[in-house]
Amino acid sequence: QVQLVESGGGLVPAGGSLRLSCAASGRTFSSYTMAWFRQAPGKERAIVAQISRSADSTFYAGSVKGRFTISRDNAKNLVYLQMNSLKPEDTAVYYCAATSSAYTILPFQYNYWGQGTQVTVSS
Repeated sequence: QVQLVESGGGLVPAGGSLRLSCAASGRTFSSYTMAWFRQAPGKERAIVAQISRSADSTFYAGSVKGRFTISRDNAKNLVYLQMNSLKPEDTAVYYCAATSSAYTILPFQYNYWGQGTQVTVSS
């Protein structure tokens, strides 16, 4: 069982930066693939970035590649999403998620979800 709590969202002007954090409970954090998803109003939840259990592999959605960076600290049970050069289209609720699968970008294959944190980018 894993509980996830996101923080770090807020309102930022276009071109600005934010860092989201996700704190995980449990002693088996390093056994989970972690990801950030986002959901904008009227749109489906979609993956933003994923990081493997040992942080040796990452995946980014094309729309954020080169601007966002996902990282994790297994000793502290934390996952981060550094977001730079933010655009108004990045506005969404961002969710941290965990899966016991080795690799998947499909939301339904993620077992655990945080409550979400709102990111709003003003133009």
